[in-house]
This record gives sequence, structure tokens and C-alpha cells, in this order.
Amino acid sequence: MKIYFELNGEPVYTEIKPGEMLLDLLRRLGMKSVKEGCRTGGCGACTVLLDGKPIRSCLTFAAKAKGHRITTLEGLGTPEDPHPLQEAFLEAGAVQCGFCTPGMILVAYHLLSHNPDPSPDEVRAAISGNLCRCTGYVKIVDAVLTAARWKREGKWRKER
Repeated sequence: MKIYFELNGEPVYTEIKPGEMLLDLLRRLGMKSVKEGCRTGGCGACTVLLDGKPIRSCLTFAAKAKGHRITTLEGLGTPEDPHPLQEAFLEAGAVQCGFCTPGMILVAYHLLSHNPDPSPDEVRAAISGNLCRCTGYVKIVDAVLTAARWKREGKWRKER
């Protein structure tokens, strides 16, 4: 079956296999930030945004993307032009192995798009479905709060 959707702001028209999961489609399309962790939706490594809302791509059929907007970490920033959330994660030391980072950043992006001044508890609640085995979450919460402050102070660059 052929589907059309928007991936990181670009139109995509591609063939999908029956029963193909969105995770597999995105990896096939070169989205390296979308990680396969558990395949049960429990770890959050495969988190992407579907029309701006976080979803688990390992639990979502690729056909669900038809006519929708999918955003991966590649759609937020690049190494040459990082998104403020990416910069905040680096500044706070919230990145160790990096496996969970894309999902964490996308969940944080969704949170900050709806709540520009979250409390630490609200950040912890937002990222609670994304597991990190390296950082202990303190630096991740610090990074999200730093990015929120930057956004409120007008240091957040315009969205792509």
C-alpha cells in the first residue's frame, strides 16, 4: 500500500508493507533517532510526534501516518543548527549514551509547547514514560527546565 505523509516538514510518498510498524518505516526512511528499545511501548525510545503529540512508533502501524505530520528528532534540529532543547540537554549534561535522548527531547518539546513554565514535578510526569538507564533523570529535568526558561526569556529560536 502506498501512503503519503509529512516527515519533518517534507512530503513523503512511500510503499508500506501490511502490518509494518511506524518504527520500522521511519528507520527504513533513514530516521536514526527513532530507536528500537522494547517493542512493547514501555521504554519510550521509539517516541515520535504525530501531529505534535508523542506516540510510541513501535506500537503504531505505519498506515496510521497516512495524511499526518510525523516529527522525529531530525525534524527539530541538526548538529549544525541544534534546537534549544538539544542545546539544553548538552549544557545540563543530560546526555550519556544518547539512546533515550531523542524520545525525551520530543516529549519535552510537547510539554513546553503546551506549558512554557512547568514545575519539576510536571517535567518528571511528562517524561515518566521514557526510561533512561544512565542519567538518573535529575539532569534531564534540569535540561527541560533550562529550555523552558530560555523559551520564556525569548532565547528560543523560531521553529522550523
